[in-house]
Amino acid sequence: MIKQTTTTRTRSLMLMLVAFILFPTAIVAQTPNEQQARRFFDQTYNMVFGKQGSSLHYDVNLIGVFKTSGDIWYKDNKSKFVDERYNVWNDGKTYYRVERKKKTVTLYDANSEKKDKYANDFKFSPEDYTYHIADDPKGYLITLKLKPGCKGMKLVKILLDKKTRAPINLRIKVAFFWAHVNISKFKSGDISDDIFVFPLKTYADYDCIDKRGEG
Repeated sequence: MIKQTTTTRTRSLMLMLVAFILFPTAIVAQTPNEQQARRFFDQTYNMVFGKQGSSLHYDVNLIGVFKTSGDIWYKDNKSKFVDERYNVWNDGKTYYRVERKKKTVTLYDANSEKKDKYANDFKFSPEDYTYHIADDPKGYLITLKLKPGCKGMKLVKILLDKKTRAPINLRIKVAFFWAHVNISKFKSGDISDDIFVFPLKTYADYDCIDKRGEG
């Protein structure tokens, strides 16, 4: 049960944080350092969430006691997610979550908050953070720190490739623990729409749980 809960939280963490670190911040930068950080965010955002689509592999280490890995694909409002336990397809209209061990397929509306009960733990509001960028031997290190009185992830450190602006790794502090995420095999562009089509025949013998229309 502990591993299942942790795996689900990790899946939520990845889906929310990959979007979070690449989200084009809406705040007005006040210093040259913050302006530079904003430019790099925007560049990376376009690489990941542009019409060309993107994909990446990740390896997560939660405080040294739990490890997992997986792959994510994005294109427009569509996504696909594969890890050690789940396969997820989101075609922009329907969210399909396959739990291979239980042999179940659960369907949600794509915009339903119920599809991931831990997603709210990792919501991100750009105006709730301060931004700073610094040189690092392995790239550019962007630090986001939660402002006093705000709720969310307390501290995030993002390492970007100096030449491509692609994300290399993250360190996220939530409550009293750190999550370490290494990102590899990043690809921007040449992502087929076929990737986001749920393979119904593959899971024809799985039990279907339809939660569409439940909000």
